[in-house]
Amino acid sequence: MTTKDYNSSSEKVEVEHVSAPGSIEHGSIFDEAATKKLLRRLDWHLVPFLSLLYLLSFLDRTNIGNARLAGLEEDLGMTGLQYNVALAVFFPWYVIAEVPSNIMMKRTSPSKWLCIIMVAWGLCMTLMGLVTNYGGLLATRMVLGLAEGGLFPGVTFYITLWYRRHECGLRMAIFFSAATLAGAFGGLLARGIAEMDGVGGKPGWAWIFILEGILTLIVAVIAYWAINDYPATAKFLSTPEKVEVERRLKEDRTSLADEYHTKYFYQAMKDWKIYVHMMITIGSPLESGIYTPLYSVSLFLPTIVKGMGYTNENSQLMSVPPYVAACACTIATGYFADRQKQRGLYMIGCCIVAMTGFAMLLGTVNPHVQYFGVFLTACGIYPCVPMGVAWNGNNIGGSTKRAVGIAMHVGFGNMGGLIAAFSYRKTDAPRYFAGHGMLMGLIMMSCLLSVFMHIYLKAENVRRDRLMAERGLTLDTYTEEMRESERECGDDATFFRYTI
Repeated sequence: MTTKDYNSSSEKVEVEHVSAPGSIEHGSIFDEAATKKLLRRLDWHLVPFLSLLYLLSFLDRTNIGNARLAGLEEDLGMTGLQYNVALAVFFPWYVIAEVPSNIMMKRTSPSKWLCIIMVAWGLCMTLMGLVTNYGGLLATRMVLGLAEGGLFPGVTFYITLWYRRHECGLRMAIFFSAATLAGAFGGLLARGIAEMDGVGGKPGWAWIFILEGILTLIVAVIAYWAINDYPATAKFLSTPEKVEVERRLKEDRTSLADEYHTKYFYQAMKDWKIYVHMMITIGSPLESGIYTPLYSVSLFLPTIVKGMGYTNENSQLMSVPPYVAACACTIATGYFADRQKQRGLYMIGCCIVAMTGFAMLLGTVNPHVQYFGVFLTACGIYPCVPMGVAWNGNNIGGSTKRAVGIAMHVGFGNMGGLIAAFSYRKTDAPRYFAGHGMLMGLIMMSCLLSVFMHIYLKAENVRRDRLMAERGLTLDTYTEEMRESERECGDDATFFRYTI
């Protein structure tokens, strides 16, 4: 398969402009009904398979929590904080891979690059089931992090190549909801696979790794042909549909530069707003406001539930309902945020829900109230991740800068996994006051930063409207020639407006 270049596609089609008041906009031949049909076509061909990829990714990185309850620590002779270290070593390598991976996907093609990294982590996952000592587990966890690192930032950037800014949030939410399904599905799957204990001389936890790794490899082969690289080369779109997708993107991105150039990389590295979004994600230079709670829940939910007084088997099963609820909340939040073209207020609301859940875990010994608190924490934390990425991506002008900015955002956020690995220690069981309290504080910090960013972006939009009005212009009267003159300015362009 040859590399497909979205920007240099030779396919040029002239489309007759039709005037039909109330139905056709800005040179499009697609009315509202046709546009909705086009979006549904994109959704069915893109989102389900991307969600499957992330489900497998999240399943493979967090199934160690299920393997732990199936005897992993005892069989490998792990003591003290060795299990926590095995969790932590995954994340530095995961973070290192993210920005280079997005650049590689930009330089090659999504179908080729995503297939390569899937094969890599599928092999690693399968081999993890063959380890016989602690050192082997550490080595495979590190390589797994390196292999998986490019998927999430790569797919979130990929979504922005197909949808307008205020259509991305819902699609990213659906894509990320696969993480919640991975938690639910993983608990059920691990409970069944663990019954294979002794088959082929392997313990049940080893079969969890082996079978889930083989599943990833099978899907990786399919991915090479299933992933369409760009709208201009999509096999499932007709020629008029390809033209319309590209027209909508150009109109939405306001003619900003989409070609690859290193100067856009440096633009991203120098943009303070990206760093504020990273701070919303990471909470402080050393701690992750959203991702630490996310990974803490993902890695330790069975352990947290077990601390309420339930058996290992019941803990596996009881970890499923909170993930199902979080999945529904993630999709619903993405839908309404897109409808209202808002991001910040939803981030703030979800943070408040998560803080309420942690307060319930801290404030009572009643297992029923604690379990409801788990629901609230999951329903508050999970929507924040795709919402935060969509918010940051919406506010970065130009595709190369956006690719780097998204990778920076996700990469630094995932450093929270290092802290998450040690947030729930055996010595703190069964109440885990230190872990719950730390995570509640980090989410509060992210909430305050979201308030600041919402207020600033709203004020900046008002300032730009005022400056344009002083020149006797509006966004509607700003000509294409004026836009072209600022195409390399990214989100600093006069006509760019931020999502608040």
